[in-house]
Amino acid sequence: MHRMRSCLRYLIFVLIVSSGQIASADPPFDVIIKGGTLYDGTGAEARITDIAIRGDRIAGIGDLANATAKTTIDARGLAVAPGFINMLSWSTESLIQDGRSQSEIRQGVTTEIMGEGESMGPVNDRLRQYMLKNQADIKYEIKWNTLAEYLQYLEKRGISCNAASFLGATTVRAYVIGFNDRIPTPQEMDQMRELVRKEMEAGALGIGTSLIYPPAFYAKTDELIELCKVAARYKGKYISHMRSEGNQLLEALDELFRIAREANIPAEIYHIKAAGQKNWPKVDELLARIEKAQKDGLKVRANMYSYTAAGTGLDACFPPWTEDGGYDALFKRLRDPVTREKIKAEVSVDSDKWENLYLGAGSPDNILLAAFKSDKLKPLTGKTLAKVAEMRSKDPIDTAMDLVAEDESRIGTVYFIMSEDNVKKELQKPWISFGSDEASQAPEGVFLKSNPHPRAYGNFARVLGKYVRDEKVITLPEAVRRLSGLPATNLGLDHRGFIQEGMFADVVVFDPATIADRATFDKPHQYAVGMKHVFVNGVQVLKDGEHTGAKPGRALWGPGKTND
Repeated sequence: MHRMRSCLRYLIFVLIVSSGQIASADPPFDVIIKGGTLYDGTGAEARITDIAIRGDRIAGIGDLANATAKTTIDARGLAVAPGFINMLSWSTESLIQDGRSQSEIRQGVTTEIMGEGESMGPVNDRLRQYMLKNQADIKYEIKWNTLAEYLQYLEKRGISCNAASFLGATTVRAYVIGFNDRIPTPQEMDQMRELVRKEMEAGALGIGTSLIYPPAFYAKTDELIELCKVAARYKGKYISHMRSEGNQLLEALDELFRIAREANIPAEIYHIKAAGQKNWPKVDELLARIEKAQKDGLKVRANMYSYTAAGTGLDACFPPWTEDGGYDALFKRLRDPVTREKIKAEVSVDSDKWENLYLGAGSPDNILLAAFKSDKLKPLTGKTLAKVAEMRSKDPIDTAMDLVAEDESRIGTVYFIMSEDNVKKELQKPWISFGSDEASQAPEGVFLKSNPHPRAYGNFARVLGKYVRDEKVITLPEAVRRLSGLPATNLGLDHRGFIQEGMFADVVVFDPATIADRATFDKPHQYAVGMKHVFVNGVQVLKDGEHTGAKPGRALWGPGKTND
């Protein structure tokens, strides 16, 4: 009798397995996203299909009507796409403060790429002291020595997004020779090459520069070529805020081409633009020259943000020599009456020798003060330089010098210097991806002490809402490709950027009819809308538009990584 009951139980088990009902007890997939309109990151036309996730990978694409999963998401009427890649993230500090990366996750950004000129490593005593002294609203300890260790620190601490970084040429220079305007000695150049080698072997993406800003401005082209030659041996890339985006825009492009050719390295232009109204007509030639270089075999790409205003420091109004020796030297010069007159005279005259954003903005009315370090000056947040000059009954240039000296910081500033027509021309180029040039934010706590550029909350949603749906500048399949597949391919990221079986499950689900940016220059701390679900490495971090608190983000490494 006992044997008959055992046989009967086995027969029932076989019948259940053959009918597929066992799947409800032990589902083969963790997540199924059903009935969504898939934009796979290649630029191909969308198709309605199901997607399955198992662990951290995409495990199935197609008709999964008979499959089961622990979690099922109804994506009918919604777009499903690869997670977006922010090609220019300044979340280096904000992710330490808040690993949720709220403002970016809520736009579908699953990977943040850092390293515009300055990177969070390598760090020695000089740089550690410099970084600690110049911390503003966000305070943190520096518990790492190399760039790779910083990325590992983020991952261990817990972040919702993935993170990778270029090695900042400015950081390498400051590590070895400090903040002075001089060329490195042969021995120092060897030290700089060795730093690049170590960080490339540890997974840096390549070399990043920001050449309008001192001390990066002090680096000659030959110095940059030497650093890039080392990076190129590890399949690294060169990415640059070029030496000029204004009066010397085309000459700066020639320098980028020269570096790419002589170092035999792919190159990318940060936030491509023509700055200053008199330079707006140069965009057509800029784009044409890049496309000619591409036809000639040079690997050159670019990224952009979807606004007509730039964001940087108020010190970008001053000539680069004012920061020879670092910020302390700048503050001392700004307090010296004779030196102030010299600075004022140079700021007042248009020049091809340096990038003068004071004149580039056209008027102090187009210079918006956004982020102060000192509590005393924070009430000026959101006012224009012209307004503050009026309040103080002073000349605007004198006011700018006073403010930087008083705050002892760069002072975060927004400059209205670009043309909307040019933004649309750039948007139409198939080789341009997107970067926010901002830090991830949240409308709470320490973040409310300053105003970011609205691109922190809206850059990617703005592409999909304003420029795809509303103005039809580009198509949705093309926009998704340039938000995901294009940058992933350019960077050589491992199994990222596409919805394909075997790829890491960085997946976003959004409503194409409602996705939009809400942040403004007056009220920047406002989340974008329309993003419904976001998965990072197979873990859901956004559910029905709300953050789950999950932090499955990982440090990502360049293709040249040789050590573990």
